[in-house]
This record gives sequence, structure tokens and C-alpha cells, in this order.
Amino acid sequence: MGRTGLGKTTILESICGLRRVTAGKVLIGGIDMTHWLPGDRQIGYVPQDLALFPTLSVEEHLAFALRLRKWPTAEIRSRVAELSDVLGIRHLLLRSVAMLSGGESQRVALGRAISFRPAVLLLDEPLSALDESTRGEMQNLLLQIKQTTGVTALHVTHSSEEANALADYRLLIDSDGIKGLKSKSP
Repeated sequence: MGRTGLGKTTILESICGLRRVTAGKVLIGGIDMTHWLPGDRQIGYVPQDLALFPTLSVEEHLAFALRLRKWPTAEIRSRVAELSDVLGIRHLLLRSVAMLSGGESQRVALGRAISFRPAVLLLDEPLSALDESTRGEMQNLLLQIKQTTGVTALHVTHSSEEANALADYRLLIDSDGIKGLKSKSP
């Protein structure tokens, strides 16, 4: 959590391999992945702009990472059905993402990021563009996914309310750097 321009997105991009690390290491599960290719890191990533391909359908987005990883077709179909039910978007599977609302697009981006069961999930301000009602729904969905999958999630936000609702630990960043790691109060 921190103000704009302090490097929160840069940290996420470095963890997932989209940005070169010039100092330090990226350790995931005790393994140094600093020089691993992004696709080899088992990381799901939802960037601020969602990075949805406008020419693909919802179903194609949910299957995208699975096809890249050469999952069998039957397993892809099963996983897409499972995800679409969990995310509440089964009725949208054949729709182009260009025709979706903000909340629907957010669900598709999240589904694509968790489709292959990543070890780590990176979320870069995923709720910032949503209205209050949709934001609350998405917070509940993120909590449900975290609890049912056990995935470790790093969630960047400007909102202390969002951090308090979703985080087990909060890392605070300001212009002087990292200010400390705080656990959620019981």
C-alpha cells in the first residue's frame, strides 16, 4: 500500500518477470527465480489495465494460459466451466470481452490469472476502477478465492479500507522506501 509513483507496480512487474531486477533477488517458495522467464514462474498477474485481448471471448481468455501450458482439451473445458461458475460469468462465455462491463472484465482477468492454479497471484489495483457496490462484490470474491485455493496473493492498492478487508499482512511504502510489514489485527 502506498501513494502513486512509489514503485508498487514496478515491484509486481519485477516479481513476475516483466521487468529486469537490477539489485536483489526474486525468491518464491525459497527458489531464486530472478532470471527465470515469466512463463516459468507459476505466477498469475492482473495488471491495472487488465490486459484483455479485445478479439477473444470470455471463454478464450479463461482457456488462454491453459492452452499455452498444453493442458488436454477435456481438462481445459472442465476448468473453464469451474472458473466461470466460481466467478459468476458462465452466461458470458461466448461474449467478446469488448462488450463487458468493468466488473465483468475484472472477473475475466482474475479468472485468466488463476486458471492454471498459480503459486502466487499478483493484483495491481484490481478494484480501483470499480463502483462501490461492484468493489464490495469483488472483495468478497477475492477473499473466497484466496481461502479456497490457498494461493499467496500480493495485492497493490491505495485504499487502506481495501487493504484491511483483504490482507493478512500489509506492506507500507512511502518516498523513503518500505516502512514495515504489519499483520492484520485480530
